[in-house]
Formats: sequence, C-alpha cells, structure tokens
Amino acid sequence: MRIVSLLPSATEICFALGGGDDVLGVTFECDYPAEARARRIVSTTNLPEGLTPLQIDTAVRERVAAGEDLYKLDRDALRALDPDLVITQDLCQVCAIDIDDVEEALSYLGCQADVVTTDPHDLDEVFDSIEVIGKAIGRPAGRFVEDLRKRLAKVRIQGSARVMLLEWTDPPFAPGHWVPEMIDYAGGVSVLGTAGLRSVRTTWPAIEAARPEVIVSAPCGFDLDAATTLTQELLDNGALPPAVPVWAVDANGCFARPGPRLVDGVEALAGLLHDGPVDPTVARRLR
Repeated sequence: MRIVSLLPSATEICFALGGGDDVLGVTFECDYPAEARARRIVSTTNLPEGLTPLQIDTAVRERVAAGEDLYKLDRDALRALDPDLVITQDLCQVCAIDIDDVEEALSYLGCQADVVTTDPHDLDEVFDSIEVIGKAIGRPAGRFVEDLRKRLAKVRIQGSARVMLLEWTDPPFAPGHWVPEMIDYAGGVSVLGTAGLRSVRTTWPAIEAARPEVIVSAPCGFDLDAATTLTQELLDNGALPPAVPVWAVDANGCFARPGPRLVDGVEALAGLLHDGPVDPTVARRLR
C-alpha cells in the first residue's frame, strides 16, 4: 500500500501500528518517529518562518478571514507518489490542509486514492480514530488501543487541583477538545476551557481570576524546548499569576496531536499534579 499522511498524528499512528514502511508522503510537521522525516514532504505551511506566537495568531486570523489557505499541497509530489490512501483530518483548519483542497487536488490529478479523515474531539474518539486508521492501512489496532485504554485507566486519579493549561501563549488560549479530559484523568480540574469543544481565547486577568493552583504551558505546535522558551518569556514578563507552580510540556508530542502519546501526557500531568514521577522528555518545571 502507498500511503500519504497529511497529519502528524496519523503518521505517528501508522508507524506505531507497523505500517511505517508504507508511508511515502508526509507533511513538514511530521517529525515522529524520526524515520518519518525521511519521507517525501507533500504539504507545507504558507506562513513565513520565525514568527512570534502573537504574529502567528495574527497571521492565521487574517488569512482565515480572507479565505486564504494556511497550507500548500505539493501536487507534483502527490502525483509522483501516486498513493492508494490519503489520510487527512476535518477537525481544525489551522492544524492541517483542508480536506476539500485534498479532494480537489486528487480529482485534478486523476488520482483514485481512498481518503480517510479523522475528526476526534475527545479521548474516546481519538482511540476510535486509531482503529479507523488501522483498518484503512490493513493493520488492526484493537489490541494496541486496548493497551492505551488500560494505561489510561491505571492513571485515573480523583482530585481537585485547579489547572490552567495554556494551548497558546500570546494571546493566551484555554484548552479544548480532549485536553480538559486529560486533566480530569490526571486528578485535576481545568479551570478554563471545555472538554469536547474548541480551545478559546482568554485573557491574563481571567486566568488569574480563575485561581489556578498549577499552570501548564502547552503551546500548540511546539515541542518541550520551544515551549520552555515561550513559557520562560511569560515568567520574565510577569504575565503569569505569582506564586503558582509553572510547567512547560511537549505540546506537539503529548497534548496537541490526537495520537497514542496523549496517554503519555496524562501520565505526566498525574505526576506533576500529585508529586509523582514525571518523564523529563514530556514536562519540565520552571517555577
């Protein structure tokens, strides 16, 4: 099978299920596992490099309002790879290329590839999407998903620690989709943001008024080192409520992407909320 994955989480899922050799095309963001970086890139961003979080937010808002694409599909690469299957998403226009653009390109090229889309909004739907992808690539995922669910059930903690998780740092965004649910599993309460809904823009006064006991910085699109840098800037600027523990986490790997490593994120949250072990590759305390 010849697979093109237009979503980092789908790429990770394919490799985790043993179908990595069939993945021939990926996006510029597909960086896990490391082997994915050797595949041909078929989708890139239209945003310039080196933007600050505020500049990224502004550019995204302007392009969306103008009806402009945030991503560019390399049709020549798609034609050359001649895929049997294209995996994309219909969850968030900011996260990956729009499904309509994919289908238009395939039609234009006369490509008869099957298209599988994922649209998870909570953890159950993330697990379901893994099984959907597994079926599509001929790699049954039932046992793999069962193991993930067992790990999640083992983590489950009853707690009331008030957690402010930042899905973006400038401007601040409160979490949505599966992230508040992750906090709940780890024994915390998401003070802003609603499970199953989109992340929402908030303000620093609103965050302080929510009286968080822990702040977790997980800016979408950034790994642990980059999240650490952005979070340290917030501390240096005095943006965060004082005297509250602050952690930076690997947003890309374990929070933002709807894939298997969300369970790693829950385990890290449980550790940092309840003085347990915390994987240093997932989370780092800054205050």
